[in-house]
Amino acid sequence: MAALEKLSMHIDGDAAAPASGDYFESFNPYTGKPWALVPRGGAADVDRAVAAAKRAFEGGDWPALNATGRGHLLRRLGDLVAENADRLAEIEVRDNGKLIAEMGLQLRYAPQWYHYFGGLADKVEGAVLPIDKADTFTYTLNEPLGVCAMIIPWNSPLLLLAWKLAPALAAGNTVVVKPSEFTSASALAFADLVAEAGFPKGVVNVVTGFGAEAGEKLVAHPDVARIAFTGGTASGTRVYQNAAAGLKKVSLELGGKSPNIVFADCHMENAVKGAISGIFAATGQTCIAGSRLLVQESIHNEFVDRLVAFAKTAKMGDPMSPDTQVGPVTTQPQYEKILGYLDVARADGAECVLGGAKAERPECGDGWFVEPTVYTGVDNKMRIAQEEVFGPVLSVIPFRDDDEAVAIANDIVYGLAAGVWTTDISRAIEIPKRIRAGTVWVNTYRAVSYVAPFGGYKRSGLGRESGQQAIRDWMQTKTVWISTATETPNPFVMR
Repeated sequence: MAALEKLSMHIDGDAAAPASGDYFESFNPYTGKPWALVPRGGAADVDRAVAAAKRAFEGGDWPALNATGRGHLLRRLGDLVAENADRLAEIEVRDNGKLIAEMGLQLRYAPQWYHYFGGLADKVEGAVLPIDKADTFTYTLNEPLGVCAMIIPWNSPLLLLAWKLAPALAAGNTVVVKPSEFTSASALAFADLVAEAGFPKGVVNVVTGFGAEAGEKLVAHPDVARIAFTGGTASGTRVYQNAAAGLKKVSLELGGKSPNIVFADCHMENAVKGAISGIFAATGQTCIAGSRLLVQESIHNEFVDRLVAFAKTAKMGDPMSPDTQVGPVTTQPQYEKILGYLDVARADGAECVLGGAKAERPECGDGWFVEPTVYTGVDNKMRIAQEEVFGPVLSVIPFRDDDEAVAIANDIVYGLAAGVWTTDISRAIEIPKRIRAGTVWVNTYRAVSYVAPFGGYKRSGLGRESGQQAIRDWMQTKTVWISTATETPNPFVMR
């Protein structure tokens, strides 16, 4: 057996070994075998990275750079990501098992965040206030927060990093990134591009390791001013609690159980494709997965028949093959969790009309594959409808009319996204207003953009990523008062 590739962390502009000297294996989900050794970072490594980021923020080339200069570096970084998109996509597929077709698209699109926020860097203006005090000139400044921590998930590491990193750097912050222990390789490769783009040492650091050993130490570090986290709701809650002790600013993009609502007046072929895209694309491993399919009663049976027939044609297998449509589950614990939910669905009385088991097709080899699965006869109170499975498992729920569809859609602790399929323009406008979710797609699904704010309602998170407002979320406002009076008034009285 060939020796596994040993990776390095990136701290203060240089490759860094873990202080402990320990490494852990990163597994290829398609083969179920390890392919690389990842540094097992801990508290000492977090301290080094935060110290480097703090030095870079407080002195040297980075704070001396104006906003226009930061924009130039960000656009250069975007260009480098574009030039290396295929290589980065291959690393992510090897690490997380998602399709090369999808990861290639993501890595070719991710540069847009660096270009967009690079252009926005010098467009954030303060203001001169029409203050109500005589002989006073008052204005505001927008300033960076300081050292910021970013904890990114295993499903789309570099795209979701771009959503955080681009506005943070545009605002003038320095950063410590902690990727998922399951998919660290692409973030480490990306760090090389940050250096190549010309960012000063210490501006972007990457520490790898486990949540309890590195992630929690990073969140609690007294020199970290802001945390951005994408992941499960339970982990996000712990991040929020730990950050509260230091009164840190926090943004959380968490779990979802999104309703994908199909009305009888839909364009049925498009709606079937939308339902497929919502749950089986990315093997269902997205927070925005349309895992609850709400179908109007009058078309329920026909729609399910068409959906199942379409899903049966999905090609499973090697995610590096451009014609594969459903790849493996990214991690073994997640694979076992999904299989456990199949048992839960059966116990609760849901009817399995497709899949319902691990995939044992020859083309799936020894990987962690689950058959695309569809359950009917689902009540929205069932666990399979209420809990985030994060896999290729779809619950179909019938509804009678608009009011019942909205009631079912909102009867959930999550509120990340939703889909609506209709040809009625009034319904297309009114139903999204009534759904408690941060993103609602009408006659499409899984569309994202650097221009469009993204985030959740309820237990799906706090804050928004992307769009113009995002850069301000990485800044703080300072008010400056200048007296032009020739004589100081009574010092014992508030002005």
